[in-house]
Amino acid sequence: MARRYWLMKCEPNAYSIEDLARDGETCWEGVRNFQARNFMRDDMRVGDAVLFYASNADPSGVSGLATITKAGYPDHFAWKEGHKYFDGRSTKAAPVWFMVNLGFVEAFAETVPLSTLKGVKGLEEMKVVQKGSRLSVQPVAKTEYDITVRLGRKTKKAVS
Repeated sequence: MARRYWLMKCEPNAYSIEDLARDGETCWEGVRNFQARNFMRDDMRVGDAVLFYASNADPSGVSGLATITKAGYPDHFAWKEGHKYFDGRSTKAAPVWFMVNLGFVEAFAETVPLSTLKGVKGLEEMKVVQKGSRLSVQPVAKTEYDITVRLGRKTKKAVS
């Protein structure tokens, strides 16, 4: 199956590209949107490339690169009563929510701001630049991924 490309958003105060660099790998739990869940459950595969997007940041934008290291599997936090991601509708026999694992690839020296992405030729159709696009997990075309990576590596030497 061909490699796919994704953009995954997280608020830096919850988990940042620096956290992923430190940890090397993490589970991407707590997604509670059905469309984003479906992408993780049905479409993401080991080796898929990820643009790591810092949302609600100053500036918001792509802060680095990751890769899918484990394809979709049930989000077990949904089964833990008292946990912030608990959902009584989800059971081991019939899980509602899924997650993937991400591995660190590279942190950009500087975030590629959303304002920059909006003004770059070739990114006009990218989901994240569309008005009202709030989905935390979204597909990205290979050309959009490549352009964004070039932008991220244009600034000072990236840390890998």
